Amino acid sequence: MYILYLTLLALIAFAANSILCRLALYDGLMGAGTFTAFRMMSGAVMLGVIFSFRKQQQGLRVSGSWLAASLLFVYAITFSYAYIALDIATGALILFAAGQVTLILSVVVLGGRLSVLEWGGLFLAFMGFVYLMLPSATTPSWYGFILMSISGVAWGFYTLQGKGSKQPLADTASNFIRCLPLVVLLMLLSFEYTHFNMQGMWYAVLSGAIASGVGYTIWYMALEKLETIHAAVVQLFVPVLAAVGGLLFLDEVITMRLLLSGSIILCGILLVILQRNKT
Repeated sequence: MYILYLTLLALIAFAANSILCRLALYDGLMGAGTFTAFRMMSGAVMLGVIFSFRKQQQGLRVSGSWLAASLLFVYAITFSYAYIALDIATGALILFAAGQVTLILSVVVLGGRLSVLEWGGLFLAFMGFVYLMLPSATTPSWYGFILMSISGVAWGFYTLQGKGSKQPLADTASNFIRCLPLVVLLMLLSFEYTHFNMQGMWYAVLSGAIASGVGYTIWYMALEKLETIHAAVVQLFVPVLAAVGGLLFLDEVITMRLLLSGSIILCGILLVILQRNKT
């Protein structure tokens, strides 16, 4: 039961990142670049504090890499700018689907093989995306779709960078801190477009310190007890939680197109994950 609560809290934290970002950008409370900067800085501070505390307990050492930090920054900046044009549910669906597909296709790139059922699952997910983006009054913005897809791909490669890490919390804390020079550069480049109010700033701080910093820490605690297949499957619930959050906090409409395309995409990815585990 303990692991169930940890997992649920981590998934809520992941969904909260989408909700808080959209809330901060809604009605122009804050610019996307400024949100990213505050999110990354507060995340670095929170993870640094958690790392320092656990370092004394477990003897963790500073690690991470500049490549992983760069991928983390690309994920964060494209995530924020994508949410200018996407609603919460659509953005979360594209993000997590793109991330999972990246992980799946990496198996092929690294010389692995996919079974017929796995290719069928990928094709099903692809058709779900095609249906989602077919021209209609409810078609998501292509600008937002492309940026969020890039964000998902960056998150997938970031996950691959950390695969097999013996101290994921230390790696993540280090990667957030390594992002800070990029954050400073971002603020300098977007200085004349920078605007925010206190409400938007608090959304960004909550996203960085709590949803990212504390959320990632809880997730790593859960991963110590979760099977890899279970960890992959439960993440598919994040778009669902994000959709509920969009409905509750911003009165966003969950269209039939989003429900159908989301079901097709997630079922396709689930088929691949389950088949890969069986193989």
